[in-house]
Amino acid sequence: MDLVNAILGLVILLFAGDALVRGAVNISLRLGVPALIVSLTIVAFGTSAPELLIAISAIHDGVPGLALGNVVGSNTANILLVLGVPALISGLDTRKCNTRRNYLYMLAASVMFMGLAFTGEIAWPQGMVLLAGLFLMLYSAFREASGHRRNHKAAKAAAALEEVEGADPESPWWKIILFLVLGLIGLPLGANLLVEASTNIARDFGISETVIGLTLVALGTSLPELATTVMAAIRRQAEVAMGNVIGSNMFNLLAIIGISSFVGPIPIEPGILYFDIWVMLAASLMLAPFVLLKWGMGRIWGAVLCALYAGYVFTLLGAP
Repeated sequence: MDLVNAILGLVILLFAGDALVRGAVNISLRLGVPALIVSLTIVAFGTSAPELLIAISAIHDGVPGLALGNVVGSNTANILLVLGVPALISGLDTRKCNTRRNYLYMLAASVMFMGLAFTGEIAWPQGMVLLAGLFLMLYSAFREASGHRRNHKAAKAAAALEEVEGADPESPWWKIILFLVLGLIGLPLGANLLVEASTNIARDFGISETVIGLTLVALGTSLPELATTVMAAIRRQAEVAMGNVIGSNMFNLLAIIGISSFVGPIPIEPGILYFDIWVMLAASLMLAPFVLLKWGMGRIWGAVLCALYAGYVFTLLGAP
């Protein structure tokens, strides 16, 4: 029954998160907020809403290890699995991707998070540092995008609108309100179901909540990114796939952990500190040849990334 509740909670989270993004995007566009700003803020936060609600619910329920495990595990899964699967299916032509700046931001966010983790816990002072990093990243991205838009204003405005998830400026108000209500009700409901069921599963099998967060919950919350990257690979849009993963990883570390730290302190378990965050960093560094040296991510690399993720999960589940 716990497994059914976990799957049900995950499904509710995914649909509620999508509904909230669509509602927030369209109400912003109807109110005249530029699509560029919507894509940099509302969509980015909205797609991270499931992870945020899971983290808050886990800390509130006294299992902060699940919250931290979800973020670290999701970042590892995003690189090894979310990029590995589409590369294995059709290959990703990353040679023309222009994600160098954001990739360096992601590495900086990872190193900042790791440094704060060695303080022993992520409480509100550490959360303030992470949120400050988030603000600087958003400000830099907004300035860069605004500069491009000034050079090609009409073309860039149209492209920005097309890239915003769920954008429909003509959407009726009743539909916008319905999406917002479904999202706001569904997210906490799904998060509570998933956290409670995952905690029970962990206790039944003698597995720690942190490991459940690193595996089951992390894999589940990475499904939207996986769907996006697979479609991007099929459409030969490698930059969309790479940008989706890099952006998601930055928001997970800076926004999710940063905001959650104000709900309660998040202690750093030894397993996370001396193994999992280093796996996350190693996975992030594996992207360097594809981003900085413009290597192509073919099927062989896809198989390597997927195999590494499978090995990581088996190591976690086999650990005492």
